[in-house]
Amino acid sequence: MLIRSPKDFWAGLLFVGLGIGAIGIGSGYTLGTAARMGPGYFPRILGLLLIVLGTIIALRGVRIRGEAVPAWKWRPTLVVLGSVVLFGMVVPKLGVAISTVLLIVAASAASHEFRVRESVAVGVFLSVLAVSVFVVGLGLQLPIWPGFLH
Repeated sequence: MLIRSPKDFWAGLLFVGLGIGAIGIGSGYTLGTAARMGPGYFPRILGLLLIVLGTIIALRGVRIRGEAVPAWKWRPTLVVLGSVVLFGMVVPKLGVAISTVLLIVAASAASHEFRVRESVAVGVFLSVLAVSVFVVGLGLQLPIWPGFLH
């Protein structure tokens, strides 16, 4: 078998693997019916869709010429992962609002197109969205602001 588009082929296999994993995890839960979905319904349907999509993408990688997989860049990977870890560590102390802005600015620094002003603006927007959805909408017990500002 000749792989003409390694990028598509490996992305397709990744989707298939994630789909199999979702079905495996969802198999431990009750399926239910389409009218009365159980907790295992969504993971199984999502897993099936990922397998179908992954198969189509992998087959495309065999049939159509495309790009090679680029070399792995460790710095951006470590910066983004580090910013997520930092977020998890500071959110109880600084609150969701400030921690979200910090997360976005820190993760944006992984890009060679990083601009502080744009990152802060996006961070503020996403901070308002995070507070609205998770704290106000879903009622999660997360501090919005640091304790010393109350």
